[in-house]
Amino acid sequence: MTKLNSEQINQRLTSLNEALPESEQWALKDDTITKTFTFKSFIRAFGWMSQIAIWAEKLRHHPEWFNVYNRVEVTLTTHDVNGLSELDFELAEKMEKFR
Repeated sequence: MTKLNSEQINQRLTSLNEALPESEQWALKDDTITKTFTFKSFIRAFGWMSQIAIWAEKLRHHPEWFNVYNRVEVTLTTHDVNGLSELDFELAEKMEKFR
């Protein structure tokens, strides 16, 4: 696993965001990508988190997230490389797929 450079990060972020409305896009913040997901209810937010937890375990890459009622705030980074890696974008793609 290697740390992505700025060009690679920008390419992956553009690809990740291209089908999303501006208000629902991932943002680059320091050495992380972040997004707030909003659901219809707490149970839907929690159910989504449960699905993503299974994928996170399969990828051996775990998100930093915070849940209040119908919102889940997500921050992804790879601590082993002190920045962003392919794993962050793979997990973000799974999060979008199961949204």
